[in-house]
Parts: sequence; C-alpha cells; structure tokens
Amino acid sequence: MSYVDPRARQVPGDDTSVPASYFHESEDPNAYAGTEPVSEAAPRGEGGRGRRRAGRGRKPQGGGRAGRNLPAAIAVGLSLGLVVLASLLIQPMALLAVLVAASGIGAWEMARALSTTGANPPLIPLLAGSVLMTGLAWYEGADALVLGLLVTVGAAVLWRLADGVAAVRRDFTPSVLIAVYGPFLLSFAAMLVRMDESDGPLMVICTLVAVVLSDTGGYAAGVFLGKHPMAPKISPKKSWEGFAGSVTAAAIGSSALLFFLLDIGVHWGLLFGAVISVVAVLGDLAESMLKRDLKVKDMSNLLPGHGGLMDRLDSILFAVPTAYLLFSIITPS
Repeated sequence: MSYVDPRARQVPGDDTSVPASYFHESEDPNAYAGTEPVSEAAPRGEGGRGRRRAGRGRKPQGGGRAGRNLPAAIAVGLSLGLVVLASLLIQPMALLAVLVAASGIGAWEMARALSTTGANPPLIPLLAGSVLMTGLAWYEGADALVLGLLVTVGAAVLWRLADGVAAVRRDFTPSVLIAVYGPFLLSFAAMLVRMDESDGPLMVICTLVAVVLSDTGGYAAGVFLGKHPMAPKISPKKSWEGFAGSVTAAAIGSSALLFFLLDIGVHWGLLFGAVISVVAVLGDLAESMLKRDLKVKDMSNLLPGHGGLMDRLDSILFAVPTAYLLFSIITPS
C-alpha cells in the first residue's frame, strides 16, 4: 500500500507495486547511491554522455520502471481475492484451510528474512504452532489462541535449547516475532468468522473491503494531491494527503457496506472504516520499517509482481484484530 508523493524516490525496502507512470526520478545525484549496479563509465567522446546520462531512460528488463510486472501483479491479486471470497461465501470452513496455509507461508517467509541477521528461528515448531493457533482460534476462541501462542513460543525455545543457551538467547526474539506477527494476528480472522454464524463471513468481507478502500483512496489522493511526506525515513512515497484519502475512502465505503450488509448504523460504519484505515496504514509502515532494518526488498519472491505473501498481508494483519474488537463492540450480543 502506498500513497505516492510525486517528489519521492524509491529506496530498498519500499513497496514498489506503483505503476511506472508515478515513479519519478530524484534530482539529487546521490539519491540512488548504492541501489543500482555500477557499470563502466562511457567515454566522453562520441555522443558526449557520461555514465549517469547514458543510463537514464532505460527501462528495467521484465517490468516497468517501478520494477514490478504489473499484469502478473494484477492477476495474482485477483486470484488471491477470489480464493478468499469463494471460501467465505461458498464454504466458510474452507477459510480455515486458507488461514492455515497463509500462516505457514508467512512463518516461512519471516524465518527466511530474519535469517539475514544471523538468527536461526526453528521453523518446524513455528509451523506447527501456526496450525495450532489457527485451529484453536477457530474452535475455541481468544483464550485458546493466547494459550496456543504460549505453547508455540515454548516449543520454539525447547527446540533451540538443544543447541545451547546461546542459541536460545539469539533466536528467542525472532521466534516470538514470527509467532505473533503472522499466525497470531491472522488467527483473528478465524474468530471473526465464528463470531456470528450468519454474519461472520460478511464481517471478514467488510474488513477486507475497508482495507482495499483505504489502499485505493490513499493511492489516488497521493498521486494527485501528495505533497507532504508522512514518514520519509520509513516509506518516502507516503504523504499526509494520501493518508487523508485513505481514511476518507474507507470511512465512507464502510458506512455504506456495514449499513446494507449488516444493518449497522452509518455512524458506526464511519468509525469502523476510519479506524481500520489507520491501523492498516500502521501495519504497512511496520513492515516497511522491518524490511528496512533487515535490508530486504521483499519477504520472498513467492508471488509474481507482489514479492512475498507477507508483503500483501501487512495491512490486513493489523486490521483483522482491530475489526474483531470493533465488531464485538458495535454489533448486538
């Protein structure tokens, strides 16, 4: 998710799914230092162009200037959306399988990314814990989910203890981060579905649509109005104008969606959309900051045009627990 500030530049760790027409070069000659391969300088004879001039105007192979294959990104995004939508509307039980798969893939991607720091989080207990937490959230609820988290962290500690106390100290924090950031937060989607037998799937759909509206509204406002960077050190392309567009689009869209689908008052819908938009933006910024610290561009290359699955779930991971809390408050018991 990105709010495009036309003056901003691209740096490693940012979301680069923005179409090429909104990707602008910086006027700072040092803006891309260390981010592009260095080639031999062209002689200043015929043509009179040096290395920097000669390199301008060339498009990266295999994609646009933003570095993404846009058709592949659209196809993959639509496919993922259809899988989730079908599981919710046709057979909600199928969502359990989708969540288990997403949690496991997310744990694998996080372990892979964190390994760049020298950590070696134990993947087997974390994968098993992903299945455990999702299942407990689906069948037993919040208390069981917390218990599943504790069991997962404990299993990871015992697994690593076989390599000594130093290995436990090294891998404890990465293991907790993996268990919480992916499987634990995503398991709230299971509890959201199970909150109401008839309206639970619609609640998940409303939450996902609110995130999409936030993303779309932020992108549109950022493209046309973005002037003031929001968090330049974390994600230079986000602007405060884009953030305002996110909140506005999500609030208005959610007010209509909740009113017609769930018979919830417009004022509650406005609040729901605004809050979901704020936490979705925070989730996106959190992953951008994590990837910058890890010095990785994407969590993996699993999804063509998108990067990793966690790169697509960054906003949703924070939005789903928030939606569960909000629906617990605004829907009748």
